[in-house]
Amino acid sequence: MHSFGYRANALLTLAITILAFMCAIASFSDNFNSPIPTAEVQVLNINWFQKKPDGDDEVSLTLNISADLQSLFTWNTKQVFVFLAAEYETPKNSLNQISLWDGIIPTKEHAKFLIHTTNKYRFVDQGSNLRGKDFNLTLHWHVMPKTGKMSANKLVMTGYRLPETYR
Repeated sequence: MHSFGYRANALLTLAITILAFMCAIASFSDNFNSPIPTAEVQVLNINWFQKKPDGDDEVSLTLNISADLQSLFTWNTKQVFVFLAAEYETPKNSLNQISLWDGIIPTKEHAKFLIHTTNKYRFVDQGSNLRGKDFNLTLHWHVMPKTGKMSANKLVMTGYRLPETYR
């Protein structure tokens, strides 16, 4: 006859093996999801565009951010981290990224939204490179699953331009 400890060990090993197998299947099933998120960002106003005393350019924007990220959610999705970045080039750097807004979407019901906001984080360039500068607004997202590998993607929106003069 087997002791209680031996039986408990066998039962626990079986339970952990089944749990690991279920986690692997859950993670694998996310590969069959083909999300098609949509987003649109409108720059409603440039609140100010100034040169700071230290010589850096600073911009404040009023934005309308609308997005439908519901297709990112599956039964294995815990939450989605989303952020809006301004991206532009300067002679010194081929890519400058500045986060303007971010948020955590906890459920599919919250994944379709319209937000009217000013940039949450400062839009500052180290130098005087922003006058007349074309820039893209890029919505980035990171899908955090309950189990498995985190995935990330983005949606680039082009056609934005800053004024030639400070305001």
